[in-house]
Amino acid sequence: MDTTAESLLTRDEMESRRLLAAQDLQRGLSQSQVARKFGVSRTTASRWFRSLNGKGMESLRKRRAPGRPSRLTSDQLSGVAEVYRTGPRAAGFDSDRWTTARFAEAIFVRFGVRYDPDHVGRIMHRLGLRERTRQRRQTPEVVYAQFLPEITSGAA
Repeated sequence: MDTTAESLLTRDEMESRRLLAAQDLQRGLSQSQVARKFGVSRTTASRWFRSLNGKGMESLRKRRAPGRPSRLTSDQLSGVAEVYRTGPRAAGFDSDRWTTARFAEAIFVRFGVRYDPDHVGRIMHRLGLRERTRQRRQTPEVVYAQFLPEITSGAA
């Protein structure tokens, strides 16, 4: 495990790093040595040390990520996926294409929970219902160049 790229580590990898560092601290390595070994600041190593001494090894385990709990239960989220799979026509729309606004409306009709269309896009992505892709916008020069006739150097 590469322990130096903190922003690239998963929550499980970060927990593993903290627990390995705690073992080293318990074996007598200094906070500076632990910081160098795991590629973290001395302040972080000191925080781990204080936490370890104060509340024990359990204090270094990962905790549930903060944030507002979902307004839909896991069963309802399964239902959301089913609504998506049955398609917009089955949900009463005139088209075969889901938009986030349509999908938000379908969720509201079925479950009575209103979501912003932007957030519905995140739900769709989390459930694996769509890829997050954005089309690159072409600069005006590129767009106009497609329609301009080619200028030849010999023409007058």
